[in-house]
Amino acid sequence: MDVDWFHRSWPPADPDNALIEAHNIAAVWKCYRSVGPRQLVMCGVISTAADRERYAAAVERRIRMVRLTADADITRKRLRGRYSSSQRSALEWHLERCDEIAARLEAADLDELVIDTSTLEPQEVAERTLRHFGLLDTH
Repeated sequence: MDVDWFHRSWPPADPDNALIEAHNIAAVWKCYRSVGPRQLVMCGVISTAADRERYAAAVERRIRMVRLTADADITRKRLRGRYSSSQRSALEWHLERCDEIAARLEAADLDELVIDTSTLEPQEVAERTLRHFGLLDTH
């Protein structure tokens, strides 16, 4: 789940729309669980223990956090590759905040695993993550 999609509503319920986000995540995860999936991967910024606990309550699971890092220049290059020219304001927002967010996440020190992705392909990142959690078939 990309948690950013779960808090997009207007007007906001609270300053960060965290309440609607948690309710939406809980509802969607309940639907998935009802038909079988038991593993959940969430993508988002969790920079406080309170945020982590809110997500844990929403999915009724312990949150095991992995922080993906990259060299600042590589981060900016990757961000530029994600946005079209019509999304200039979103790109600028992310470029202006990426260093601050990275520093905040590092300072929070909530991660079970940190992976520097600067020189890794996405499949390598996935394999390292799955191996860490004992979910990679090594046969």
